[in-house]
Amino acid sequence: MKWTTGLLVGLGMVLTACAQDRDHGENAQALAFVDRMVEEHNFDRETLMKLMRESKRKDSILKAIKRPAEKAKPWNEYRKIFLTSARISGGVDFWDKNAEALKAAEEKYGVPPELIVAIIGVETRYGGNMGSYRVLDALSTLAFNYPRRSQFFTKELENFLLLTRDQNVDPTTLNGSYAGAMGFGQFMPSSYRHYAVDFNGDGKVDIWTDTEDAIGSVANYFAEHGWKAGEPITVITQPLPNADMTVVNDDLKPKWTVGQLAEKGFPTTAQVTKDMPASVFSLNTDNGKQFWIGLNNFYVITRYNHSRLYAMAVYELGQEIIKARGGRS
Repeated sequence: MKWTTGLLVGLGMVLTACAQDRDHGENAQALAFVDRMVEEHNFDRETLMKLMRESKRKDSILKAIKRPAEKAKPWNEYRKIFLTSARISGGVDFWDKNAEALKAAEEKYGVPPELIVAIIGVETRYGGNMGSYRVLDALSTLAFNYPRRSQFFTKELENFLLLTRDQNVDPTTLNGSYAGAMGFGQFMPSSYRHYAVDFNGDGKVDIWTDTEDAIGSVANYFAEHGWKAGEPITVITQPLPNADMTVVNDDLKPKWTVGQLAEKGFPTTAQVTKDMPASVFSLNTDNGKQFWIGLNNFYVITRYNHSRLYAMAVYELGQEIIKARGGRS
């Protein structure tokens, strides 16, 4: 038989499709994972083997994890993704519809409504886009086919299966992001198990369809990571001519104080105290570099996503939503 270019291309497409849809039933790492889950958590072996055969390796997930869309963008481009009229108006609408739960969350956890709303807005456009991948496929693909972060995603797959068993949910039915993040606030399974709460007291922890639980869970996450009620998040600074620029963007964690940064040439006129933990960072804007002092609560936002740009987008979106509502009340 003569192999034509068309046949070769067709064969390549078939082989690609087969690789794309390959399950994990015979994957050595998956089999070792099953052994451990049976031994450590008393899972039924045949049930887990059926899940491994059901789970699919997705090339689109592997491509997405290697080049997250927003990572390499400068602030003036990154900002435009999240600070849109639709996301601001959507935030106003979400706040108005959930004002009671947001007020209750602030009273219990000390986290202001605009932050909770902004997190949910940035993560899922207020529940409009919670992800289209099966969580089982996302986590198994990354656990067993992405060596660089295999350990992390294997642990998340473990937490996902424990979570679905605890909640008596079929793990093949839940969708999320390409990384396996879930619900309104896009919690990874370990975060779901540790920080999600039954905020409305109905006996279930549901951040998929229950906005009250989603709101309480985001607030609890920040409270557990050290949020300080009533303290500012970030304040602008104008470096002095002799400012020590080596401290700019040196660490997400605030390892200086406001007073120390002032001594290094980064003063601020904002209502902050000299002993507050602080860092200093720069942002590229359309009008040149802008410098900000990140305080404890700014750092707490980066615990949700380890990015200054992310934290700043959440902060600014929250401020714009307040303006659009005509205030916080």
